[in-house]
Amino acid sequence: MKVLVTGANGMVARATIEHCAARGDEVFAHDHQSLDITDEANVRETFARERPDAVINCAAWTDVDACESDAERAYRVNARAPELLAASCRRVGASLVTISTDYIFDGTKEGFYTQRDDPNPASVYGAAKLQGERLAQAASARTTVVRTGWIFGRGGTNFLATVIERARRGERLKAISDMYGTPTYAKDLAARLRALAELDLPGVYHVINGGAGTSFEEFARAAVEVSGCKGVELECVSASSLRRPAPRPINSCLRCLISEAVGLAPMRDWREALADFAATSAE
Repeated sequence: MKVLVTGANGMVARATIEHCAARGDEVFAHDHQSLDITDEANVRETFARERPDAVINCAAWTDVDACESDAERAYRVNARAPELLAASCRRVGASLVTISTDYIFDGTKEGFYTQRDDPNPASVYGAAKLQGERLAQAASARTTVVRTGWIFGRGGTNFLATVIERARRGERLKAISDMYGTPTYAKDLAARLRALAELDLPGVYHVINGGAGTSFEEFARAAVEVSGCKGVELECVSASSLRRPAPRPINSCLRCLISEAVGLAPMRDWREALADFAATSAE
């Protein structure tokens, strides 16, 4: 399969590129320098030249607080760009898998959000990503939307991705105790993204590791435990105490209603994936 991956410098894209290459795919990996996904002409020319069978869109502007103060850029990158990618996919006969977010939900529900729940984003970032879902689906019927969140893995810059590294350095950790989500290992997400590209069964999928949802605090404690670090100080704080510009969903736990029905195996428990990540990061 010829696979074009956008956002090549990001954590999920790197894992996806590695996984696809290991499966024997011909991979076209593009960062912003080689493919500006907001430039229609650039997208058209690149797709016409490379003629991919599938496109996996890992590119996004994920600075949630910055999106709040620059809505124009947020919508250009997170909404208009997926539409451009989908339109070019339609022209060259490719399928599109584009990554969305748990932030399309407002976080007021108890339990897991599924595809039956109506989105209600509370932030500019979430609203832009939701519009990106809809514009891409309208531009090409062969669009698969993957909602995910709480991603951790090699090369990440967020709290979840760096907690083990910081614990091993003996740093004092600060974690939110009253926000809940479903952790997702970038390596496992990458494998599922490719599987969905190959399956080519359009729709909306929630892709997260298995197991119950957790808080940032509980995740941090589990990460410290599996990494074998001793004496790590963990300060627990409330989400409201951070006073961040953009609102976040207090609960963004996801569950998928259709993955197993279309023949996809259940994702392993996030704690098992975390142990794998800890072992790999120690090498």
